Amino acid sequence: MQYTLNQGRTMKDFSLSHVMGLLSRTMPFLIFRFLIYFGITIAYVLITGVGAGIGYGVGSIGGSGPAGGMWGGIIGFSTAGVIMYLLREYLLYMVKAGHIAVMVELMEGKTLPEGRSQIQHAQAVVRERFAESSVLFGLDQLIKGILKAFNRLFFSATSLLPIPGVQGLAKFINTVVTLSLTYLDEVILAYNMKTRSDNPWKSSQTALVLYAQNYKTFLKNAVWLAFFVWGLSFLVFLLILGPVAGFVALFPGTAGPLTLIFALVFTWAVKQAVIEPFAMTALMQVYFKVTEGQEPNPEWEAKLDQASGKFRELKDKAANWRPTQAREEAGTEPANTPPPSA
Repeated sequence: MQYTLNQGRTMKDFSLSHVMGLLSRTMPFLIFRFLIYFGITIAYVLITGVGAGIGYGVGSIGGSGPAGGMWGGIIGFSTAGVIMYLLREYLLYMVKAGHIAVMVELMEGKTLPEGRSQIQHAQAVVRERFAESSVLFGLDQLIKGILKAFNRLFFSATSLLPIPGVQGLAKFINTVVTLSLTYLDEVILAYNMKTRSDNPWKSSQTALVLYAQNYKTFLKNAVWLAFFVWGLSFLVFLLILGPVAGFVALFPGTAGPLTLIFALVFTWAVKQAVIEPFAMTALMQVYFKVTEGQEPNPEWEAKLDQASGKFRELKDKAANWRPTQAREEAGTEPANTPPPSA
């Protein structure tokens, strides 16, 4: 498979056709993601609707049904948000990491099973790489913290635009940069799976240094993808706003405030299920091509050391990692144990 990398001549360093081809070959996983996030959206709607109904009933006793319905809906929505927060580790372990795993294998030219077995295969790969979800989740949180510190130091628009009176423009540029680099932690995890190291902390350390020494290339592509992802998400929001308004009107006393919220939740579900995998795959493509054959530069490792205490924590974990002991403590099966049938 050929990658399109024409630095200096194009605004992007990935092949759209290749990305679409990879996504089409993981269609079972895209469907799986859509069902998961659509289910989350329905849960938001149902819990919020129940809260609105209860609030309306309680409020009606005191003669303020609409206000009670609004506050009941807000409480219900907040409850759904808490449940979503508690599920974030599961979603990373079973959904995002699994999709990354099959993408990596496709980029290596491997053949994947079709249908539901593709999802089972992906989950087996994730269990092989990360014995327990807490290891993957802890690693992902560290990576996000390191990237945030590094990007804040090297991509600050206030340092690039030291002109009085442009703080508003600087904040806008910083926001665009932050949004554009959202998927880099998933790219680092992809490198982790690609190298198949026994020490995920060490391979992540290497991946972060490789990212840092090529950050200008990634920034260019990430910004291009950010405008694409958020532009398409906004289009989805506009298309879904009308139907959602009609649906929310069924809830007593909540049509106004919850229409916007539900539209945003539905848009978020589509973005997570379909749009974000495109951006993630494109950046994975760029990362593997750009860093191919490179060795970590000690100067950039030193810069990461200075930029982030979490990077130093990552290095400590890498130095003290004992994979055999970790598997025993987690009570997991050996790596070649087949996944249980769903």
